[in-house]
Amino acid sequence: MKILTIAEQQNNVLSNVSFEPIAAARSLGGEVSTAVMGSQTGDMAAALAAKGARVLSLSHADLKYFQDEAYAGLLKALIDREKPDVVIGCATFYGKALVARLAALCGGGMASDCTGLSLDGDAIKALRPAYGGNVFFTLQNNCAAPFFITLRPKALPEADDAPGGEVINEAVDEALLACKATVTDHISEAGGKVSLTEADIVVAGGRGIRGPENFKLIEEMADSLGAAVGASRAIVDAGWVQYSYQVGQTGKTVNPKLYIAIGISGAIQHLVGMRSSKTIVAINRDKDAPIFNIASYGIVGDLFEVAPALTKKFKEVMGR
Repeated sequence: MKILTIAEQQNNVLSNVSFEPIAAARSLGGEVSTAVMGSQTGDMAAALAAKGARVLSLSHADLKYFQDEAYAGLLKALIDREKPDVVIGCATFYGKALVARLAALCGGGMASDCTGLSLDGDAIKALRPAYGGNVFFTLQNNCAAPFFITLRPKALPEADDAPGGEVINEAVDEALLACKATVTDHISEAGGKVSLTEADIVVAGGRGIRGPENFKLIEEMADSLGAAVGASRAIVDAGWVQYSYQVGQTGKTVNPKLYIAIGISGAIQHLVGMRSSKTIVAINRDKDAPIFNIASYGIVGDLFEVAPALTKKFKEVMGR
C-alpha cells in the first residue's frame, strides 16, 4: 500500500498537526510519503524525514502563501506520478479546502473530519463522527482513484521519530502555479498565544461571563495553564470576542486532552466542536445546563468565585 500525507505550514513553519497523518499512515502499513510545500521547505522537510517518511519537498517563492488552486495542481501531478492508494491531510481550515479540491480533481472518494482509520483486509475504513458525535459512520472508498481523508486534529497521536526518512527535492512546474486569484499578503487575525486547534488544553468562555470585560477571567486561567483560549458562538455574535476564538459547528473543532468550559450552557452547536475532548470540565451555576451531560467533571457554582480560585491554584502548581 502506498500512502501520501500532506504537511501544513504557515510562514515556512511546520504545523504540529502535520505529524499526525504520518502516524495514521504508519498504523495502516505500507510505504509512507509526505508532501510539503512552501517558499523555504528545507527545515520542514528535515523535520518530517526524522519521522521516517519519504518527503517530497516542493520549494518555490510563489508557494509562500497558501493557495489551494496551486497547491492542488502540484499535488495532483505528484499523485498522478506516485499513484498512492490513500491521501491523508488534516481537517484544518487549509486542509479542508485543499483535500476536497484535490479529491474532485482526481475523481476520488473522500472522508472528511475523521477520528480513526483501520484496515479490513485490503480495504481502508475511516471512522467519522456525525450529528454532534452521537453517531459514527464507517466510510470506505468504492472507486479506483485514491481515497482522500482528512483527520481531525488531536484525534490521533503524532508520529515518533523513526529511521529511514529521506528528502527528495522536487522540481516545481511553474505552469501549475498560475491561479485565477493571487494572494498578495497574509494577515493573521490576532488570537490567543497558543493555537486553538493544536492545543492540549483549552479554556473557553460563554455568555455566563456576562460581559466582554470579564473575558479576562478566561484568559488568566488559560495563561496559568499554558492553554489556548476559546469561546462560544453566543459571545462571538455579541461582539465580546473575535471570531478566531469560536469553538463549534461554525467555528473551530478542537480535540484537546483537557477542555474547561466556563459559563457555557452547552448548546449542540458548541458541543459539536469540542465533545471529543479527552477530559471536559464544566463550570456553570445552572445544575441543569446541557454541558453537564457530557462533562467528565462538573462544578455547579458562581464562575466569578470558582474561576479565580482555580486560576490561583493553577499558578501555584504550575509555578507561573
